[in-house]
Amino acid sequence: MKQKVGIIGLGLIGGSMALALKEAMSVKIFGKDTFHLPKALDLGLADKQLTDENIPKMDIIIIATPVNTIGKIAIDILNKINPNCLVFDVGSTKHKIAQQIENHSNRKNYLLAHPIAGTEYSGPEAAFSTLFKDKMNIICDADKTDKKILTKAIQIFDNLNMKTIKMQSAEHDKHIAYVSHLSHISSFMLGKTVLDLEKNEKNIFDMAGSGFASTVRLAKSSPKTWTPIFIENKEHILQSLEEYIDNLNDFKVMLYRENRQKIEVELEKINHIKNVIDKVENN
Repeated sequence: MKQKVGIIGLGLIGGSMALALKEAMSVKIFGKDTFHLPKALDLGLADKQLTDENIPKMDIIIIATPVNTIGKIAIDILNKINPNCLVFDVGSTKHKIAQQIENHSNRKNYLLAHPIAGTEYSGPEAAFSTLFKDKMNIICDADKTDKKILTKAIQIFDNLNMKTIKMQSAEHDKHIAYVSHLSHISSFMLGKTVLDLEKNEKNIFDMAGSGFASTVRLAKSSPKTWTPIFIENKEHILQSLEEYIDNLNDFKVMLYRENRQKIEVELEKINHIKNVIDKVENN
């Protein structure tokens, strides 16, 4: 018998989750999306609409909406599920959601999850089935999820070929601020700087090399997705920005003084990041 899976939010992440689950498991997808449901049904991301009436029949419910909406949606869903239903979200921030659902009577049915996957594109048309393959997946506060339901969730992530690790939600938000959120801010602000300084868009196109393209790629990401993420994780992002701005200012001073030796030494130290990234990619 096919498992009934409800997915709320059928953009890149939710839509890709639907396609991946269809390839990896025997499922029927019930979708809900304020804007994208007709397109998602046309593309085969969802088979039927998720409604208040069929929520109690779901085996799994996945929330893939902007992070500032997840807590409220989670509470509403937890009010309606059957006792064996697994509910998880795939948001990029976790601790505020954890606090919002902390005292719910069905807290044990919920798992905070964050697949580290995505592209600069958005919407159901951007979804593809291999988005999560070999990607890292962080599950938070797993001790608060029922053991049988947690086992069910981990099996799903294994079926999607994700590498799952556990972390506390507060620690997750702290670390993700500088390994993910800060890089998006850097990309957006680089894009802004170039647009402000270079009024001739043809020059940008003609002169931009692969380095610029890869660095500014994230600036093509959806503002509707990333604005709530920045605000939800404001405390940790502001701390990361302070350090980042200090480093930029230090470099500015070195460059102003034409301190070649100091610049080269600093860049050689920073080159160590290559070893860190290679180690992660080879694991």
